[in-house]
Amino acid sequence: MKQNNELPAAAQKRKKHLRIKTAAAILIRLVFFVLMPAAFAAGFNGVKSLVTSIGKGEALGMNGFILTLIGLAGFTIVFGRFFCGYVCAFGTLGDAVYALSGLIQKKIFKRKKQISFPEKTVPFLQKIKYIILFLIVILCAVGVYGNLKGYSPWDVFSKLTTFKLPDEGQLIGIILLILIIIGMALQKRFFCQFLCPMGAVFAFLPVMPFSAIRSHKDSCLKGCSACRKNCPVHIKPGEDQFRDGECIACEKCMNTCPKSNISRPTQMIIKNEIVSLIFRALIFLAMGSFLGMCRFW
Repeated sequence: MKQNNELPAAAQKRKKHLRIKTAAAILIRLVFFVLMPAAFAAGFNGVKSLVTSIGKGEALGMNGFILTLIGLAGFTIVFGRFFCGYVCAFGTLGDAVYALSGLIQKKIFKRKKQISFPEKTVPFLQKIKYIILFLIVILCAVGVYGNLKGYSPWDVFSKLTTFKLPDEGQLIGIILLILIIIGMALQKRFFCQFLCPMGAVFAFLPVMPFSAIRSHKDSCLKGCSACRKNCPVHIKPGEDQFRDGECIACEKCMNTCPKSNISRPTQMIIKNEIVSLIFRALIFLAMGSFLGMCRFW
């Protein structure tokens, strides 16, 4: 009887812990959305600046954009794609749009299951962002990209976050941003998964073993795929090394595993997941402030 009484108590404690962690994650994302809405654009401008200099045969000099790129890449190698999971304003916007879309579909259209792309198509669609990155790199290298004005949807988004309306010359960028928002309403992390060139850069980077999310498969429940079903990018930790780079370090797999079989080695040092999350957020905030990504200081 004692054991039966302890199980519900443990489940209740875990449930409370996850509620607090979810609230902390939302707060962290809102803080970064307000303070660093243009961090994505700054990082990718570093990629463009670097490739453009190489294409022109110029000596590689340091500027704010390249330093931001180095900072983001270094942070990703050490802590995984924390930027994608919690910092990037495009990711936060996508999650908000998808949640709102789900609410509308449920309340107004009485749909029990939210519209989304067939899971089998997702791995193929995820490759589009690598093609986009390749094309942008080529255009930068040959000196063409700099002449393409008004095509960038993230430049339009960055301007909107400063409470300014886009220019008339950004019409194509505005249309692309609208199409992306429509896609966000239909699929979790639509832009992050399928279109984000910065996400493609991060996916190529290695992650230090102590920060990589691991699944202890031997203890998994037979037939359970809760982690994959709840993963915004449709992967299971450690299942496919060629897709592990898609992980955005959101930790939804850790939150949803019924047996708590998914973890990261750093939990042996910082056992509390909430403290670990806040710790990484504070480090990123300090780094972002130093690199000038923060809007207010």
